[in-house]
Amino acid sequence: MNKYLIVLFILIVQSAIAQFSSGRDQNFDFDWKFQNGKIQNATSKDFDDSNWRNVNLPHDWSIEDLPNQNGDDVIGPFSKNAVSKNATGFTVGGTAWYRKSFVLDKSTKDKKVFVRFDGVYRDSDVWINGHHLGNHPNGYTPFEYDLTPYLLEQGKKNVLAVEVKNEGHNSRWYSGSGIYRHVWLSVLDQNHILNNGLKVLTDNISTEKAHVEIRTNLDFFSKGLKLQTLIYNKEGRQILKQEEAIEQNSISQKLIIEKPHLWNINDPYLYEAKVSIIKGADILDSYVTHFGVRQIEFSASDGFKLNGKPVKLKGGCIHHDNGILGAAAYDKAEIRKVKLLKEYGYNAVRPSHNPFSPRFLQACDELGLLVVDEAFDMWNEAKTPGDYSNDFKDWWQKDLGGIIDRDFNHPSVILWSIGNEIPEVVDSLGYITASKLAEFVKMKDSSRPVTAAVPFHIPLIKGKKWDTTAPFFESLDVGGYNYSYSYYNSDHRKFPDRVMLTTEYFPPKAYENWKAVEENDFVIGMFSWTAMDYLGEAGLGLARIKPADDKAKGFVETFMDPDWPVFNAYTGEIDLIGNKKPSSYYLDVVWGKSPVELLIHKPITNGMKEINGFYDFPDLLKSWTWPKSIGDTLEALVYTQSDRVKLFLNDIEIAEKEIKKNEIKTSFSVPYSIGKMEAIAYKNDVEIGRNSLNTVGKPNAIRLKPETTKLKANGQDLAFIQVELVDSEGNIVPDSQLVKFQLTGQGSIAGIGNANPSEMRSFQNNELKLFQGKGMIVVKTSMHKGSLKVYASADQLKSDSCELRVE
Repeated sequence: MNKYLIVLFILIVQSAIAQFSSGRDQNFDFDWKFQNGKIQNATSKDFDDSNWRNVNLPHDWSIEDLPNQNGDDVIGPFSKNAVSKNATGFTVGGTAWYRKSFVLDKSTKDKKVFVRFDGVYRDSDVWINGHHLGNHPNGYTPFEYDLTPYLLEQGKKNVLAVEVKNEGHNSRWYSGSGIYRHVWLSVLDQNHILNNGLKVLTDNISTEKAHVEIRTNLDFFSKGLKLQTLIYNKEGRQILKQEEAIEQNSISQKLIIEKPHLWNINDPYLYEAKVSIIKGADILDSYVTHFGVRQIEFSASDGFKLNGKPVKLKGGCIHHDNGILGAAAYDKAEIRKVKLLKEYGYNAVRPSHNPFSPRFLQACDELGLLVVDEAFDMWNEAKTPGDYSNDFKDWWQKDLGGIIDRDFNHPSVILWSIGNEIPEVVDSLGYITASKLAEFVKMKDSSRPVTAAVPFHIPLIKGKKWDTTAPFFESLDVGGYNYSYSYYNSDHRKFPDRVMLTTEYFPPKAYENWKAVEENDFVIGMFSWTAMDYLGEAGLGLARIKPADDKAKGFVETFMDPDWPVFNAYTGEIDLIGNKKPSSYYLDVVWGKSPVELLIHKPITNGMKEINGFYDFPDLLKSWTWPKSIGDTLEALVYTQSDRVKLFLNDIEIAEKEIKKNEIKTSFSVPYSIGKMEAIAYKNDVEIGRNSLNTVGKPNAIRLKPETTKLKANGQDLAFIQVELVDSEGNIVPDSQLVKFQLTGQGSIAGIGNANPSEMRSFQNNELKLFQGKGMIVVKTSMHKGSLKVYASADQLKSDSCELRVE
């Protein structure tokens, strides 16, 4: 879905039955009944659900606390006995039911009524008044049903029932469970535009004019109707108008925008198209979408160009979950992800390995973040026993088509990805399937290239050579390489017209991958695994501390033994609550955002050793506060693209090192003492930058830092509040501390937690243990205006509070 013309929140009446006014898209998120477990007869309209829980959407039951919290086997939402183990972060799926009662008023008489789900994980079945509407196995793609034939007359109660089955081991990462994205009810005239039936294409773009084609697909039309198209600029001024008689179900209108304002990553300018079906003086239906005027080009000789200008993609992969909120796709959380990526220097994102929510893509449009829109993580061959491979043959066309139709108008989307690390990439079945999918994409949208992510390890696992991937690459316009930059030069010699993209790389190899991007026009960019920490694939990027005589020697051994408790992959450059990690500071140096960065390796106890895998950095902290290490020697790591680094302790030079050619890091062994540690970088004997760390004082207070202080009274708005442990000067103290919270006013706790990948706790209670001096509480508004106050306290520390306006 692209843009909602009217969003009307449900009016809750005493009988918990929602009344609706007519309108194209109405929010259908509120006042659902929920019950976990397999339940008989829950499809029936007359089933008694009075003792079920009341929930509002989006809702993810896998992030909620499990029952029977006794002992160490069950902690918060985590269980040692979870069927998918560390793959889903030891969280639990299962089967659950949702039911919603609603009444349609007289304004809906003779209308068509549809229900649309943005995403349900997974394998959902939907009934209306006991009639089975259908099954949808994919947990990430949108779907809708026509309710019209089965609705009761106006004024009578209708009941929608949804069974969600997240059973077995069906995911390699945290998926969440339930109706975790928005649901919409559409009440439409018999003459209406199809959902996702409005497509905007722009071409022949120059500074003087841009050609715009509006393609409108109608579900039904009668005689005497007109189609009216209005184009508005970003400031809301109408700049174009066109009308014509409706004579067929599919209509193409061509317009010209004079002196167009082009969309790009630094100036994401959006126009609005409003298309209406008109009968006389009446508007029967209106559909609104935003679009951007922009031109994209890909070639091996010139790389990627946006509006005729070369752009190298500084990208990151992310999963769909929202950390301590689970998979629940609140609008504010989706927007925040995009803001964080932009703030930390990314200009592109690869949503992995499935379609994300409409609001996420809308935020990419609004903030200027380029998107590789990815469809599938598997095709015919399974990666886990119960995954989408069981449904791919029957569903790929409908799911892929639905994604393209939904996301077509987003200017941020520059590539369609048809798959990630597909097991059959070296087999004839894979070659044939890739060709089918690519042809289908081109049939749906010829304006964007097709890519897929091909890894180095699948040929090795299957006993094949890398060259056996060549027939697979033939179906792609842009070749996606996962962890395979070493093949760029040899592949370029064999396939000089192939455009290449690093669809994944190990974060410690950012420098090597970025050099390949900078030095080769045919390599258009790179995407780290990952830009942000995520739930599941627990411990993938976590440095492990083991006894010195431990037999585990590397990544495979440590990852296959996930060392409960651990729930977070920890591969991100941004941590689970939105703060920079060591790999982010390293990336700042790689991309030239920072001339020099200084970090300290956490001390390792005698008799222990640190084991690092492909994804993880050493266990570093940007701190010179180590009270237990007085008199000890610590390791200081310096990242810089310079010739030479000098290290100073309390303004006294203590060491100097040359930076080796084609390297951007060095380390020093330094004695720890209280004060200031500073690294100064030089190039050609000229200082290019300095970075310092200062010892902070003892914990003195708790500090709350809300990211916003104004919220909407819509029952879904969120405030993300950083919680910090500070000294008397306001410096963050990187210690642990238990903080307790109280809330008063118009809201509740939506999520609470820290960035520690190994600290399994409830995400929904009123206390938080800080990690490295930081944590986060997320609060959600009610439907009532007023204020929301948050109080934080900790033993023997000054408390803090903040007040948010709910308007």
